[in-house]
Amino acid sequence: FGGINLEDISAPRCFEIEDRLKKILDIPVFHDDQHGTAIVVLSGLINALKVVGKDLDNIKVLVNGAGASAIAVLKFIMSAGVKNAILCDSKGIIYKGRKENMNPVKEKMAKITNEDKIKGTLTDAIVGADVFLGLSVGGVLKPEMVKTMAKDSIIFAMANPTPEIMPDVAKAAGA
Repeated sequence: FGGINLEDISAPRCFEIEDRLKKILDIPVFHDDQHGTAIVVLSGLINALKVVGKDLDNIKVLVNGAGASAIAVLKFIMSAGVKNAILCDSKGIIYKGRKENMNPVKEKMAKITNEDKIKGTLTDAIVGADVFLGLSVGGVLKPEMVKTMAKDSIIFAMANPTPEIMPDVAKAAGA
């Protein structure tokens, strides 16, 4: 018995490699960047929602970043019950029919997210969001954007080494 742990393979190549290995092998294939992050984020999200009295199936989640970790987190939280999710990358909201900076994985995500079919930027996507899950770049989330989120909003700013917004700044803006 054995297993394979994939590490530090960028999207979308990591999805192709993982899928191929799963098809040809009968042992577990684990990609830490995807699966490890997704498990930790969902665990934290469940607990954060308990604190603010919200449920997975009644929240709007914005996932910022469309790399391996972000895609895995999005898939995992949706499998756990999140119904209203929006995915953004460096070019803005990912939606069905978008042409710029797309790949097969983003196209697949566009079909299962963004139920209101909104287009635009991160600033447009965050309005009314209960949760911001940042797996992108440091400094991208501004206090004025946090102020447009839903009451008792939750922010996981996970960009490394500098988060999307500093915790004290997010809190001062209403998160």
